[in-house]
Parts: sequence; structure tokens; C-alpha cells
Amino acid sequence: MLREAILKKNLAVAAILGTTLAMCGAMLLASALASPPHGSPYKDKEPQSKVLLGKILDARDNPLAGAVVYLTNTRTRAVKTYIAGKDGDYRFPGLTENTDYEVYAQYQGHKSDTKSVSQFDSRATVSVNLKIDAK
Repeated sequence: MLREAILKKNLAVAAILGTTLAMCGAMLLASALASPPHGSPYKDKEPQSKVLLGKILDARDNPLAGAVVYLTNTRTRAVKTYIAGKDGDYRFPGLTENTDYEVYAQYQGHKSDTKSVSQFDSRATVSVNLKIDAK
């Protein structure tokens, strides 16, 4: 009788352990199937950045050294500025790839048209020349 009671208790413990092991195994399998394999194209990638560069030119395509270029993040409305070099060049590195930007320039009280840089433009380097009609 004692032997039967011990046997029943051991069978109950074994059933509980078996169920627990089966559940752990199922959870491990589900976890393995849910996470992408190493090297998968779905693995989180590092955010890429863009570079915006260009020239500020007058109506005759002469460079406007000292023109101020304004770059606006359309999501946050944060503005960065750059003073064009002697060749009218400007450069904004490190732009977020999933953000739209607007860019324009001013020189001696005159302003260029505002141009857009779309988040859907997949180029790593985007070139935008801006013209200012400084009569």
C-alpha cells in the first residue's frame, strides 16, 4: 500500500515535470521561429544617413560666397544653417534617411526658392543647387 502511494506520487510528479518540460520546449521553439536567423534581411539595420550638398548661384550661374543656407527638418521644425564657401558650396552631412527636409538660401536680402529633399529619395548623397536673383 505504501509502495502504491509512492508510485502514484512519483507518477504525478513525473507528469507535472513532463508537462513543464513540454511547455518550456514549446516556448523555446516558438521563440526560435519568431526571431530572424543570423544574416536575415529583416534583421534591424543601422540607420543610414544622407548628405545634402550643392551650390548657391546667382542668375548668371556665378557662385555666391557668403550666402546663408537654411535646412529645415519638416518633422521637428529644427533649422540648421551653413555659410556658403568661396565657390558657393554648402554641405549638410548626417541627415536622417526617413525625414523630409526643406532647403533655401539668402544673400543680401534676396532669397532662393525653397526646395524639398524627400525621405523617399534613396540616394546617399543628394545634390541641390539654389539660385538667387540678386539684382
